[in-house]
Amino acid sequence: MGDITHGTNESFSNWTAIGSFNSSSWRPHFSDYDCQPSLYILLVLVVAYSVVTVVGLFGNLCLIIIIQRQKETHNVTNILIANLSLSDVLICIMCIPFTVVYTLMDHWVFGEPMCKVSSFIQCMSVSVSIFSLVLIAIERYQLIVNPRGWKPNISHAYWGIVLIWIASATLSVPFLVFHHLTDEPFKNLTAHSSFYRDKYACTDDWPSEGDRLGFTTCLLVVQYFAPLCFIFVCYLKIFVCLRRRGGMVDRLRENETRASESKRINMMLISIVVAFAVCWLPLNIFNIIFDWNHEVLLNCHHNLVFTLCHLVAMLSTCINPVFYGFLNKNFQKDFNTMLRQCWCKAEQEEYENIGLSNMLTDVSKASLKLHNAPPNS
Repeated sequence: MGDITHGTNESFSNWTAIGSFNSSSWRPHFSDYDCQPSLYILLVLVVAYSVVTVVGLFGNLCLIIIIQRQKETHNVTNILIANLSLSDVLICIMCIPFTVVYTLMDHWVFGEPMCKVSSFIQCMSVSVSIFSLVLIAIERYQLIVNPRGWKPNISHAYWGIVLIWIASATLSVPFLVFHHLTDEPFKNLTAHSSFYRDKYACTDDWPSEGDRLGFTTCLLVVQYFAPLCFIFVCYLKIFVCLRRRGGMVDRLRENETRASESKRINMMLISIVVAFAVCWLPLNIFNIIFDWNHEVLLNCHHNLVFTLCHLVAMLSTCINPVFYGFLNKNFQKDFNTMLRQCWCKAEQEEYENIGLSNMLTDVSKASLKLHNAPPNS
């Protein structure tokens, strides 16, 4: 069973047309992968990945900038949302471009350090994302279900962020240790052997198949199933608590407004969690089958199937700004303000440049007239 990032980089080396598999006891043949997608499909995939990257990168950067600039929005939830966006930015930079190029070229061209670092950062970023969602669920739970108990403040949020980055980095260390470049997948190729001469694949090399399966299984539980189950329980209790409060009759109008605002925020956060879970589900199912029953995937379209699962997973990088933007009126207002400021600044710079250029032209013309003027007699 693979970890969540099992497919983001490693599986491209495992399931590309060259046919390498990270099990030391099994190697498929090139003939098993003799089916190549059409140029049209490749073009569609590249365009789709490009759109996801641009939207994810632009949206999350805008979200981080807005939360950072607006001091009044500095609360625990928004700080954790910004941290979630930061991890998505890392995925857009360190995951999508490398995997797309790797898939198209069928061999690794970025060197061994990048082979290790990209896998490490991918695993760490996904861990940070899911752990940030866990912290947000805890904060909402304490605020709504247990309002008289411990309340996390901004200081706690920053400490929580530091801890989840340390925990995520520690969890991802095996990717630094066991990933390396190898030409083994290309050694026994008869077809296209000249093309794959001196080419390398980025793959992992564990001491044993049991170690690999143990790690990927534990990582899948820690990165996906356990956090989502915990989040589900938190929001279920929040939902039950809000329903009970909704049944109370004698409420002030102020309390009604507050309850409505709390409901809207919870709806936004639940939407982010559900969308995250749905986006990563196909890739996790693929990884489970990949690790425990790889024979099922032995057909010429497995690489295309994996790529589609991976593309859906990468859509998770667009979830945060989209849901946060659509369901948060303050964000929409701040975003429009930021765009207007950028637009006005650009217009002002253009105006100043034109003014300066005209001034220089006028000076030059005056100098030219003075130079060409006949001398006084």
